[in-house]
Amino acid sequence: MRIRSAVLALAVALAAAPAFAEPVTYQLDPTHTNVLAQWSHFGFSNPFANFGDVQGTLVYDPDDVAASRVEVVLPMSGLTGFSPKFDEHLRSADFFDAARYPNATFRSTKVEAAGEGRLKVTGELTIKDITRPVVLDVTLNKVGQHPMLKVPAIGFDATATIRRSDFGVGAYAPHVGDEVTLRITTEGSAPKAE
Repeated sequence: MRIRSAVLALAVALAAAPAFAEPVTYQLDPTHTNVLAQWSHFGFSNPFANFGDVQGTLVYDPDDVAASRVEVVLPMSGLTGFSPKFDEHLRSADFFDAARYPNATFRSTKVEAAGEGRLKVTGELTIKDITRPVVLDVTLNKVGQHPMLKVPAIGFDATATIRRSDFGVGAYAPHVGDEVTLRITTEGSAPKAE
Protein backbone atom coordinates (compact mmCIF):
# COMPACT_ATOMS: atom_id res chain seq x y z
CA MET A 1 0.00 0.00 0.00
CA ARG A 2 2.86 2.38 0.87
CA ILE A 3 4.50 1.79 -2.53
CA ARG A 4 1.25 2.49 -4.36
CA SER A 5 0.80 5.74 -2.39
CA ALA A 6 4.39 6.79 -3.18
CA VAL A 7 3.91 6.05 -6.89
CA LEU A 8 0.60 7.97 -6.90
CA ALA A 9 2.25 10.93 -5.12
CA LEU A 10 5.10 10.93 -7.66
CA ALA A 11 2.64 10.81 -10.58
CA VAL A 12 0.68 13.76 -9.14
CA ALA A 13 3.91 15.74 -8.59
CA LEU A 14 5.08 15.13 -12.16
CA ALA A 15 1.68 16.10 -13.55
CA ALA A 16 1.75 19.32 -11.53
CA ALA A 17 5.33 20.23 -12.52
CA PRO A 18 5.57 23.19 -14.90
CA ALA A 19 5.97 22.24 -18.55
CA PHE A 20 9.11 23.63 -20.12
CA ALA A 21 8.66 25.54 -23.35
CA GLU A 22 10.59 24.34 -26.35
CA PRO A 23 13.00 26.81 -27.93
CA VAL A 24 11.41 28.57 -30.92
CA THR A 25 13.20 29.60 -34.11
CA TYR A 26 11.96 32.94 -35.45
CA GLN A 27 12.62 34.52 -38.86
CA LEU A 28 13.28 38.25 -38.51
CA ASP A 29 10.81 40.44 -40.38
CA PRO A 30 12.68 43.04 -42.48
CA THR A 31 9.55 45.22 -42.77
CA HIS A 32 9.46 45.61 -38.98
CA THR A 33 13.21 45.82 -38.38
CA ASN A 34 15.38 48.93 -38.20
CA VAL A 35 19.09 48.91 -37.49
CA LEU A 36 19.96 52.57 -37.03
CA ALA A 37 23.46 53.97 -36.67
CA GLN A 38 23.95 57.49 -35.30
CA TRP A 39 27.10 59.61 -34.97
CA SER A 40 28.22 63.21 -34.57
CA HIS A 41 28.84 65.24 -37.74
CA PHE A 42 31.44 67.87 -36.77
CA GLY A 43 29.38 68.47 -33.61
CA PHE A 44 26.68 70.22 -35.64
CA SER A 45 24.25 67.34 -36.09
CA ASN A 46 23.74 63.68 -35.23
CA PRO A 47 22.59 62.00 -38.43
CA PHE A 48 21.25 58.46 -38.81
CA ALA A 49 21.77 55.69 -41.32
CA ASN A 50 19.47 52.67 -41.55
CA PHE A 51 20.59 49.18 -42.48
CA GLY A 52 17.42 47.94 -44.13
CA ASP A 53 16.35 44.61 -45.64
CA VAL A 54 17.77 42.75 -42.64
CA GLN A 55 17.68 38.96 -42.87
CA GLY A 56 18.17 36.66 -39.93
CA THR A 57 17.05 34.05 -37.46
CA LEU A 58 16.63 34.13 -33.73
CA VAL A 59 16.35 31.09 -31.51
CA TYR A 60 14.87 31.99 -28.12
CA ASP A 61 14.68 29.57 -25.22
CA PRO A 62 12.84 31.17 -22.27
CA ASP A 63 13.79 28.29 -19.95
CA ASP A 64 17.49 28.35 -20.84
CA VAL A 65 18.33 31.84 -22.09
CA ALA A 66 21.97 30.83 -22.60
CA ALA A 67 20.82 28.40 -25.32
CA SER A 68 19.34 31.30 -27.32
CA ARG A 69 21.17 32.65 -30.36
CA VAL A 70 20.84 35.09 -33.24
CA GLU A 71 22.35 35.40 -36.71
CA VAL A 72 21.77 38.45 -38.90
CA VAL A 73 22.82 39.57 -42.38
CA LEU A 74 22.75 43.30 -43.15
CA PRO A 75 22.85 43.78 -46.95
CA MET A 76 24.62 47.00 -47.90
CA SER A 77 22.07 47.36 -50.72
CA GLY A 78 19.57 48.30 -48.00
CA LEU A 79 21.82 50.94 -46.40
CA THR A 80 20.31 54.40 -46.54
CA GLY A 81 21.30 57.77 -45.13
CA PHE A 82 17.88 59.17 -46.12
CA SER A 83 19.21 61.06 -49.13
CA PRO A 84 20.30 59.54 -52.48
CA LYS A 85 23.57 61.52 -52.52
CA PHE A 86 24.44 60.46 -48.97
CA ASP A 87 23.43 56.85 -49.75
CA GLU A 88 26.02 56.79 -52.52
CA HIS A 89 28.66 58.28 -50.23
CA LEU A 90 28.01 55.73 -47.46
CA ARG A 91 28.23 52.85 -49.95
CA SER A 92 31.43 54.23 -51.52
CA ALA A 93 35.00 53.12 -50.77
CA ASP A 94 35.23 56.04 -48.29
CA PHE A 95 32.97 54.10 -45.95
CA PHE A 96 31.34 50.68 -46.46
CA ASP A 97 32.67 49.91 -49.98
CA ALA A 98 29.43 48.05 -50.70
CA ALA A 99 30.51 46.85 -54.15
CA ARG A 100 33.40 44.93 -52.57
CA TYR A 101 31.73 44.04 -49.24
CA PRO A 102 28.01 43.55 -49.96
CA ASN A 103 27.03 42.35 -46.47
CA ALA A 104 27.70 42.98 -42.81
CA THR A 105 26.85 40.19 -40.35
CA PHE A 106 26.22 39.66 -36.66
CA ARG A 107 26.41 36.27 -34.94
CA SER A 108 25.83 35.87 -31.21
CA THR A 109 28.38 34.02 -29.11
CA LYS A 110 26.68 34.36 -25.69
CA VAL A 111 23.22 35.29 -24.41
CA GLU A 112 22.73 36.16 -20.74
CA ALA A 113 19.75 37.24 -18.64
CA ALA A 114 20.20 40.82 -17.41
CA GLY A 115 17.10 41.38 -15.29
CA GLU A 116 13.37 41.19 -15.90
CA GLY A 117 12.74 41.36 -19.66
CA ARG A 118 16.37 42.21 -20.37
CA LEU A 119 19.22 40.30 -22.01
CA LYS A 120 22.89 40.90 -22.74
CA VAL A 121 23.82 39.47 -26.14
CA THR A 122 27.52 39.23 -26.95
CA GLY A 123 28.46 38.51 -30.52
CA GLU A 124 30.73 39.08 -33.47
CA LEU A 125 30.00 41.95 -35.84
CA THR A 126 31.69 41.72 -39.23
CA ILE A 127 31.96 44.75 -41.51
CA LYS A 128 34.32 44.83 -44.51
CA ASP A 129 35.64 41.39 -43.48
CA ILE A 130 36.76 42.82 -40.11
CA THR A 131 35.24 41.06 -37.10
CA ARG A 132 35.03 42.61 -33.64
CA PRO A 133 33.11 41.69 -30.47
CA VAL A 134 29.97 43.72 -29.75
CA VAL A 135 27.64 43.60 -26.75
CA LEU A 136 23.95 44.37 -27.29
CA ASP A 137 21.79 45.54 -24.38
CA VAL A 138 18.44 43.98 -25.23
CA THR A 139 14.92 44.72 -24.02
CA LEU A 140 12.50 41.91 -24.76
CA ASN A 141 9.31 43.70 -25.82
CA LYS A 142 6.95 40.78 -26.24
CA VAL A 143 6.84 37.04 -26.81
CA GLY A 144 3.50 35.53 -27.79
CA GLN A 145 1.04 34.66 -30.51
CA HIS A 146 1.05 37.14 -33.42
CA PRO A 147 -2.56 38.36 -33.72
CA MET A 148 -2.55 38.46 -37.54
CA LEU A 149 -0.15 35.68 -38.50
CA LYS A 150 -1.44 33.26 -35.82
CA VAL A 151 2.08 31.96 -35.14
CA PRO A 152 4.55 32.47 -32.27
CA ALA A 153 6.23 35.87 -32.49
CA ILE A 154 8.90 37.85 -30.65
CA GLY A 155 9.99 41.48 -30.60
CA PHE A 156 12.87 43.31 -28.97
CA ASP A 157 14.88 46.52 -28.94
CA ALA A 158 18.65 46.68 -28.50
CA THR A 159 21.44 49.23 -28.25
CA ALA A 160 25.21 49.12 -28.54
CA THR A 161 28.09 51.53 -29.04
CA ILE A 162 30.91 50.77 -31.45
CA ARG A 163 33.86 52.61 -32.98
CA ARG A 164 33.56 52.74 -36.76
CA SER A 165 37.34 52.94 -37.17
CA ASP A 166 37.54 49.42 -35.68
CA PHE A 167 35.78 48.20 -38.83
CA GLY A 168 37.72 50.15 -41.47
CA VAL A 169 34.97 52.77 -41.80
CA GLY A 170 36.82 55.60 -40.06
CA ALA A 171 36.96 58.26 -42.80
CA TYR A 172 37.03 61.86 -41.54
CA ALA A 173 37.45 60.88 -37.87
CA PRO A 174 37.71 62.54 -35.43
CA HIS A 175 35.81 65.46 -37.02
CA VAL A 176 33.03 63.07 -37.97
CA GLY A 177 32.50 61.09 -34.79
CA ASP A 178 34.22 57.73 -34.48
CA GLU A 179 31.76 56.53 -31.84
CA VAL A 180 28.55 55.18 -33.33
CA THR A 181 25.40 54.37 -31.39
CA LEU A 182 23.40 51.44 -32.77
CA ARG A 183 19.67 51.28 -32.10
CA ILE A 184 17.82 48.18 -33.18
CA THR A 185 14.15 47.30 -33.15
CA THR A 186 12.92 44.05 -34.63
CA GLU A 187 10.29 41.41 -34.60
CA GLY A 188 10.24 37.89 -35.90
CA SER A 189 7.79 35.06 -36.28
CA ALA A 190 7.94 31.30 -36.43
CA PRO A 191 7.20 29.73 -39.80
CA LYS A 192 3.64 28.49 -40.21
CA ALA A 193 3.21 24.77 -39.73
CA GLU A 194 2.76 22.87 -42.99
